[in-house]
Amino acid sequence: MNLNIPNILTLTRIAAIPVFVLVFYLPFSWANMATAAIFAFAGFTDWLDGYLARKLNQTSRFGAFLDPVADKLMVAVALILLVAADPGPWLAIPAAIIIGREIAISALREWMAQIGERAQVAVSYIGKIKTTAQMLALFLLLYREPLSELPVYEVGLVLLYVAAALTLWSMIIYLRAAWPLLNGDNTKENNE
Repeated sequence: MNLNIPNILTLTRIAAIPVFVLVFYLPFSWANMATAAIFAFAGFTDWLDGYLARKLNQTSRFGAFLDPVADKLMVAVALILLVAADPGPWLAIPAAIIIGREIAISALREWMAQIGERAQVAVSYIGKIKTTAQMLALFLLLYREPLSELPVYEVGLVLLYVAAALTLWSMIIYLRAAWPLLNGDNTKENNE
């Protein structure tokens, strides 16, 4: 394991998840703001670890593996907490779409890597837009409190639906790229 600055930031993001959950359930008026701040910190460290890995030439296989795991864990935990706090279809549907897509695309990437075609399902530009909308939506949903006349929670919910739509779109892009291999003749693969 290569413990450089980017990897330490990623591990810090994972270590923050139990704190994030604990703060979410605190019975204090400032808990929403603190939870949103922890989530924002996680998002910032996600950007920072990638930036530093490139800038300091500290990319590693361990970091390439751990970074998306940390991101997906934080997003999945945030979505689960939000649905638990506000059970109902309006939040559960986009949460299920986002989590389901992450599981499906992770499995697709793993399978593509096993057959030596990982580049076919590399992160796309639409995936980056989806991630930005998703992170902003989750931040607003966690914050919850209106800011002056701005209905923060409702804006977050709309953005979560935008993120869910982009999630489906990016999944279709990935599946279309992989479809020739998914649909291809696998007799050689079965004989091995």
